[in-house]
Amino acid sequence: MTNKYQFMIDFIRDLYQTKDFIPLHEPKFIGNEKAYLNDCVDSTFVSSVGKYVDHFEKLICEFTGAKYGVATVNGTAALHVALELVGVGHDDEVITQPLTFIATCNAISYCGAKPVFIDVDLDTLGMSPLSLKTFLLNNTKKTSIGCINKITGKRIAAVLPMHTFGYPCRIAEIAEICEDFGLTLVEDAAESLGSYYKGKHTGTFGKLAVFSFNGNKTITTGGGGMIITNDDFIASRAKYITTTAKQIHPYEFIHDEIGYNYRMPNINAALGCAQMEVIQKLLDSKQMIAKAYSNFLKDKKIKFIHEPPYSISNFWLNTLVLEDKESRDIFLKELNDSNIMSRPPWRLINELVMYSKCQSLDIVNARWLQDRLVNIPSSPMPL
Repeated sequence: MTNKYQFMIDFIRDLYQTKDFIPLHEPKFIGNEKAYLNDCVDSTFVSSVGKYVDHFEKLICEFTGAKYGVATVNGTAALHVALELVGVGHDDEVITQPLTFIATCNAISYCGAKPVFIDVDLDTLGMSPLSLKTFLLNNTKKTSIGCINKITGKRIAAVLPMHTFGYPCRIAEIAEICEDFGLTLVEDAAESLGSYYKGKHTGTFGKLAVFSFNGNKTITTGGGGMIITNDDFIASRAKYITTTAKQIHPYEFIHDEIGYNYRMPNINAALGCAQMEVIQKLLDSKQMIAKAYSNFLKDKKIKFIHEPPYSISNFWLNTLVLEDKESRDIFLKELNDSNIMSRPPWRLINELVMYSKCQSLDIVNARWLQDRLVNIPSSPMPL
């Protein structure tokens, strides 16, 4: 029997020119990766001290337009520290979205806080400004200690949108709402290196933001993350507490507060430096792949998620919308049975047992998307 989505299987195989297994997103090492890794090994500085860490931070800042970058062991660690730096603490709440990777909410939990879930937009897949404003107008009050949730009585310490699959959410509008309500904006830009909204790079709209450089991201350091900010004090604090809060001294070990061993190793940063040298080639290739998918699906009963208005997307993971859950499930089975990796979105976070009792607004868009979204192979072409 012919597969219902054989046309998609054939197209992806033709696009990637292989009969072998096609992953969802694999890294491409086409520059100085091996040379920099060898240099790092030869230097013996392979841990959290070395020239590549500082240089990688500088390259990310130059690329995004941020003033400071602080490299960490992974994106989750970066997000944990970012939330702590803006004062998220025990018994606080952070407004976020249910359609996101688990790290977004785990980082909130690490601070002793709880997430509050609001809806996403259908075209950006990210936090909806309308949903945010509606929630704040109907459910909060301003007090001397900040914005208070009238339902739970808890302080709302921050707003944490995520740029889903690299598609920028309406972050400028979210930033305006946060300013109106006196709330701190932290961007989970883990998936969106190379994405822009209204001419600004994602991650540069809030007080600070984080990126991830996991092995499946647009560029990788193997494992790694980074905090970016324009705030001098936050940058200094971020570097300090991610390096165990150790005071500067030529030989003494003096720590004056609880810190974290979150600093990115030099050997990981060496990989990142080489990746940043070719990032534009990788982004150009991913734009070509997205265009090929878009053109192919124009007359099909499958919707390709395009760049949202006023946006440039890195198309980290190309995303489709199927007609319904039944069609989505058939699509997933047929492609994966054909050795072409595709996957649904994450289970909505508010449906997971750890977060099922957290406050949630009417998230009709997120629920609709969960039943229909599919990620398809998005690796850059061989370069």
